[in-house]
Amino acid sequence: MINTIEWVNGEVKIIDQTQLPQKLEYIYCKDVETLREAISSLKVRGAPALGIAGAFGVVLGTQNSSARDYADFKKEIETLINYLGSSRPTAVNLFWSLKRMKEYAEKNKNKKIEEIKTILKKEAFKIIQEDKICNRRIGKIGASLLEDGETILTHCNAGALATADYGTALGIIYKAKEEGKRIKVYVDETRPLLQGARLTTWELLQEGIEIILICDNMAGEVMREKKIDKVLVGADRVAANGDTANKIGTYTLAVLAKENDIPFYVACPFSSIDLSLPSGKAIPIEQRDSAEVTEGLGKRIAPTGIKVYNPAFDITPAKYITAIITEKGIFRPPFFKRSV
Repeated sequence: MINTIEWVNGEVKIIDQTQLPQKLEYIYCKDVETLREAISSLKVRGAPALGIAGAFGVVLGTQNSSARDYADFKKEIETLINYLGSSRPTAVNLFWSLKRMKEYAEKNKNKKIEEIKTILKKEAFKIIQEDKICNRRIGKIGASLLEDGETILTHCNAGALATADYGTALGIIYKAKEEGKRIKVYVDETRPLLQGARLTTWELLQEGIEIILICDNMAGEVMREKKIDKVLVGADRVAANGDTANKIGTYTLAVLAKENDIPFYVACPFSSIDLSLPSGKAIPIEQRDSAEVTEGLGKRIAPTGIKVYNPAFDITPAKYITAIITEKGIFRPPFFKRSV
């Protein structure tokens, strides 16, 4: 598996996902400003990967701190957290990791500043390791839901490029293949940034999995033609009732799957579940630049001056979700009140 994000010699090394699939390039973030821009411009993306980026952003921003006491050091961390947290509002893992780093600093506030820096770096590495373990568990648990010879429809990218290791939704497919199951995957192109066409297809090709790329608005037809056995997607944030925020277009797929009696599964780490929110109505939806739509294919494709509505995510109501797969198990309605 590829390494989407790493800490190398005091810098955050990431794959520039905006360059895929044409070329595999890496960016070395030497400062927090470069890292935040990489997050905002989707050079690094995916809820778990953003969590890791946030943790290492705190390390990156404090490694040269000249704070003499914890009060000053705490102010630096809070400034960093606010700065990094403003980059992407929907993916809860970013805020989860930033909060975790702040809490670990607070727990060790009586230690020397240099000791706290070391502790924070160890915690960031721990988050990476936990994500790798989490990916493998999700893969193993989720693979039990896939049968030999099935065809899966997926949306956006929930693979190694979105995590530290194996992926969530795609990790389930990888594990099923390891178990000897023959799995075919239909991949939505995923407008407006084509992350399915650019990233998911690239990943699945590396793993030798049979894929068929389709436009987003073809999903209903391939379901009607009985070509799809299950729909499997990732998530950026899940409310306590199971309402799920994922890449724009996921809600449409869920409704189509329900109409065609196709199981609809969400795969995500438990850290993506925001139990503080009772429903998806409270999940903030990121609005992105209109150029991602008007110039979405590398050139101007819409009239100059046209108004654009470009939400990056939509909310899939829990009633359309068959189950949510996490490293803690498979959750079914009423979701996080009990597990099955």
